[in-house]
Amino acid sequence: MRLATITNWAYGATVVLTIVSSTTMILASNAQERERAAVEQRYALDKATSDLGTEIYALSDRARQFVNTGDPTYLAAYRSEVAALEAVEARIRHIGDAGATPGELDALKKAVALADTLHDEQQSALTAQENGNAALARQILFGAEYERQLDRAELEVQRFQDRLDSRIEAQVRDATDISQLWKRISEVVLALTALLVLCVLYFVFKQRVLHPVVKLSDVVNRLAVQDFAAEPPEVSHIDEIGDMAQAIRIFRENGLERQRLEAERDADWTMRDLLSRMTQRMQGCDSLHDLKEVVQRFVPEIAPDMPGRLYLLDRQRGLVVEACSWLGPVQSGTQFSALSCWALRRGLRHRPAGDNVDVPCDHVAWDGGHPVDTLCLPLTAQRETLGLLYFEMPTDGAASAAQLIYFDMLAENVGLAIANLQLRDTLREMAMADPLTGLANRRQLGPALETQIAQAERLGEPLGCLMIDVDHFKRFNDVHGHEAGDAVLRAVGQLLANVTRETGLAFRYGGEEFLVLLPTLSVVQAEERAEDIRARIAALRLGHGDTDLGPVTISVGVAVAPDHCAYDRLVRTADAALLRAKTLGRDRVEIAKLRNAASA
Repeated sequence: MRLATITNWAYGATVVLTIVSSTTMILASNAQERERAAVEQRYALDKATSDLGTEIYALSDRARQFVNTGDPTYLAAYRSEVAALEAVEARIRHIGDAGATPGELDALKKAVALADTLHDEQQSALTAQENGNAALARQILFGAEYERQLDRAELEVQRFQDRLDSRIEAQVRDATDISQLWKRISEVVLALTALLVLCVLYFVFKQRVLHPVVKLSDVVNRLAVQDFAAEPPEVSHIDEIGDMAQAIRIFRENGLERQRLEAERDADWTMRDLLSRMTQRMQGCDSLHDLKEVVQRFVPEIAPDMPGRLYLLDRQRGLVVEACSWLGPVQSGTQFSALSCWALRRGLRHRPAGDNVDVPCDHVAWDGGHPVDTLCLPLTAQRETLGLLYFEMPTDGAASAAQLIYFDMLAENVGLAIANLQLRDTLREMAMADPLTGLANRRQLGPALETQIAQAERLGEPLGCLMIDVDHFKRFNDVHGHEAGDAVLRAVGQLLANVTRETGLAFRYGGEEFLVLLPTLSVVQAEERAEDIRARIAALRLGHGDTDLGPVTISVGVAVAPDHCAYDRLVRTADAALLRAKTLGRDRVEIAKLRNAASA
């Protein structure tokens, strides 16, 4: 019940009880008034009857004194008092007006009638006295009959007073009882009113208002400082306090929801900032090694407690090969066929043990009855598959929709970073390689030569250099066309690419000239390698269309540092040897002159 209803009922009950109490008090006052009126009536009637009795005895005394003394004064007084007397009805009317009942008045009339009879005898005695018959007068006034009538008059007056006393006492007693009854009722009603007020004050203001309000005030103060752990008290009754508690509970729930959303927002910002920083670092990577370091550092922070691997696609073998891993994954191997993963087949995220039933990947080791919860994310860019991100999901929790979005963003960013690196490598190779022969061009020669020279000087090893020129190359272009000349250059380039133990040491120096670096080879070994190259090229039989291009010969200049020259003069020394070979008739190998011989 609501407090307003309780208060209204209590107010109504208090008003009713107050009206009842006031009514009983008024009734008690009326009863007391009747009691007072009865007492006053008794007093008035007592006074009236007392006057009547006094009157009877006074006239008798006046008459007797005159008879005894003969003093006319007493006779005059007697006659004066008799003249003042009225008729019986008139004499008792004022007594009836004072409240005597008809029965009481009848008794009083008898007393008055007896008094009038006495007056007649008194008149007779006085007349006898005046006529000189004193003995008769005394006999009348002092005789037994006169005394009997006087006693009867007094008895009637006394009987009237007794009846009057009984009635007045009964009225006073009844009025007193009624007054006491109404007084007690009034006291009980007042007590009930006070008890009701106290109960309302205690129940409503203490139990229903004060205690809950104190608790709610503490909760409100805690909620005001964002302490949403404070729980409002349970208020089962439906009233204003219950409404307040419900409102505070809703406010707390909204605060908790707002905190949850803020926490999710902060976590989202943190995750997006982490992904952004990872993307920035990957964009700054100059090699795949740098990219692996970034992935190994950031992915465990983005996906904590989720072991995984980064796989790259090896197109030549049709395999995905591990590039790096984190947190020790155990369910998938280091390499497997690209067809073993449904994510690579479909080009979509694949999670066989998630919310939806799906087919597990063949590269994941799992029990047929209980698939392992794994996540495979294909790495794609420009609709081209580049690799795979693999995660082993924790067993005590499921990835939320937001986490899956982060995984998709992660896969997209890693895929773009790998694509950028591959594109950069492709562009670098295009910039550093000769498009016709596939060999490194002269731009790449400088860094490669510096690296080889630094290594040879540090280890104290020789470094050989072959300068090669295709003999009479202009003739191929003039006779057979430029396409035939390009075919000759491609064939020479393919042969030179395979003559060294290390790749990337054969260069197209320019036009029909080539350069080959030979680390750790002595002068004799370098000369033998040059002769072998010359012989292989001479053995080539090239054709263009249906036309035989004829034999291809080369001139070679050989120099080895530090035998023939200083390391930094290696190319120029080999170029000088090549010029001497061409001067001496071509299709030959010329060794640079030794430093001692040159100085001699």
